[in-house]
Amino acid sequence: MPKIAFIAPDKQLFLQGKKIIHELGLNHKFDLYLARLNRGIRLAKKLQNEDVDVIVCRGGTAKLIIESQVNIPVVEIPITGQDLAQVFHESKKITGLPNPKVAILAYSNMVNDIEVLSNILDIQLTIYPLTTVEDIPAKIAVVAATDANIVVGGIKTILLAAKQGLRNHLIRSGDFSIRGALLEAQKIALGRKIEKEKAQEFKALVDYSSEGIISINHERIIKVFNPTAERLLNRSAKELLGQKIDSALTFINVETCLLTGQQSIGQVVQLGAIWVTFNIAPIIVDQVIIGAIITFQDVTRIQEMEVRIRNEVIARKFVAKYHFTDILGVSDQIIETKRIAKEISAIDATVLISGESGTGKELFAQSIHNESRRKNGPFVAVNCAALPQNLLESELFGYVEGAFTGANRKGKPGLFEMAHRGTIFLDEISEMDKYGQSRLLRVLQEKQIMRLGDDKYIPVDIRIIAATNKNLIELIKEGHFRQDLFYRLKVLTMTLPPLRNRNNDVKHLAHHFLEYYKRRHLKQLEITQAAYDYLSDYFWPGNVRELKFFIERLVVIANEKLITPDVLRKYWQDRECEPTVINSTNDLSLLSEETRIVSALAQCNSNITHAAKVLGMDRSTLYRKLKTYKIEVTKAY
Repeated sequence: MPKIAFIAPDKQLFLQGKKIIHELGLNHKFDLYLARLNRGIRLAKKLQNEDVDVIVCRGGTAKLIIESQVNIPVVEIPITGQDLAQVFHESKKITGLPNPKVAILAYSNMVNDIEVLSNILDIQLTIYPLTTVEDIPAKIAVVAATDANIVVGGIKTILLAAKQGLRNHLIRSGDFSIRGALLEAQKIALGRKIEKEKAQEFKALVDYSSEGIISINHERIIKVFNPTAERLLNRSAKELLGQKIDSALTFINVETCLLTGQQSIGQVVQLGAIWVTFNIAPIIVDQVIIGAIITFQDVTRIQEMEVRIRNEVIARKFVAKYHFTDILGVSDQIIETKRIAKEISAIDATVLISGESGTGKELFAQSIHNESRRKNGPFVAVNCAALPQNLLESELFGYVEGAFTGANRKGKPGLFEMAHRGTIFLDEISEMDKYGQSRLLRVLQEKQIMRLGDDKYIPVDIRIIAATNKNLIELIKEGHFRQDLFYRLKVLTMTLPPLRNRNNDVKHLAHHFLEYYKRRHLKQLEITQAAYDYLSDYFWPGNVRELKFFIERLVVIANEKLITPDVLRKYWQDRECEPTVINSTNDLSLLSEETRIVSALAQCNSNITHAAKVLGMDRSTLYRKLKTYKIEVTKAY
């Protein structure tokens, strides 16, 4: 709680202040003291060690406390024109004279505009300025030798004037002035409390930081030297605080940083038996460099942390990191697909995800896992196309000791075992060979696996999510995929829409990727609406993945700050077809199969590979359909 000291130089102000503090309900925040001038200074210096936030005082005592450079803010109770008018009025009553000769002994902060006021009130005024408390007796002696009718001033002035037999009157402050000063002190105390809290937070951050931290001012004087810096540099903070860094730590050169504000990152130096890396950054306030901060780290410790983090990552590699919130898009198509996926998440059954390459099949698989009751279990992803057929079985089902030449002596659990109580994601399931398909079918039927070379089954509790970018029905017809496995996999199915069929998502995703890569690569550029439209008209055979990598390439290599369609064409020479409006009236999904094939061939200049991607089918399937519909292909060069 903020503490405020009210120091009154006389008893009358003490009682007046006490009454107003009580009226304001601030008794718990104020401590009241009676002290004036030099005693007031001694009290203020004592209060520095008692966590007092603000001092409220008046007149000469306030002036002297401020000049003594006590490091506590002082709020002065002002002597207003109203207060001085009251003094002059009382002087007339005391002397019985209509225009008395008044001598006022006052410090500079007590007599603002007093001469103007005395002329208005018809007072013959003489001002005797005070600089220190020692001036008062001499000034009183001077006044005593004049024909002044009355002496006014502070409490010590009045006491000495009375000893000389002079008429006198004390300058008082009104309730309004005191109340205003008390409320101002309360505001300052609250601000000081906030400052103290921030200072303590900063001190805790510095003291308990794992990095060594040194702070210097513009004169290169060391102001902060935390315990980690003491340990790393083997130097005492008590020894170095207040010293110039140039002479105390000669290996640190802060000249460039203080002169130009340029950072210095990743400098490395050997200090005895350890290597230390350090950074230097400027401290800038109101565009002025007021100092610098130097941070240190032990290179050996960084390496140890890196090893530990890598080990933890390896231990937790079967973790799904994506959620539905990571799947971006505003189109009705993607919103509906996400809705279906969320419904699927709640049902613990096998899932088959179909979609072209780059549509986000694993993204959806991970999101389904993270939304399911298995979210705390492992998520094991297997790319069936990436594993050679001779290794796929041993990787999926594991093996026992001596199962084959080169096998691990202790055997190895398969990925199905590792996915126990979690989810296994089988990407590109269409690439699995017939034998692997038969083994997988048994897992789906029996919920148990047998390691290669073993004679016993191991029960597994897993959910299988399979994905394919090929038409499995066509593969079944061609004899490349087991029909019984297909029906086992397609318990819950979903098809991911290609990017070209997601209305408005190209612009939405392009803008998101643009902002991401601008931050990552520290670049500044913008894409015009016309350029967004140009991107939207492209058929994106690689879907979201292709769009993402193209935007990154654009951010990295483009010199232009404003990206127009012409700029896109300049850096997009590897596009597979010229963009054509296919998201509206020419949407291929709305046409008959024969018309869709003809339209896709026209868009892709009769390129069979590209047209097949647009249509979402294999080249062999497209060739067969060309023969069925008797469509002749003539390439345009």
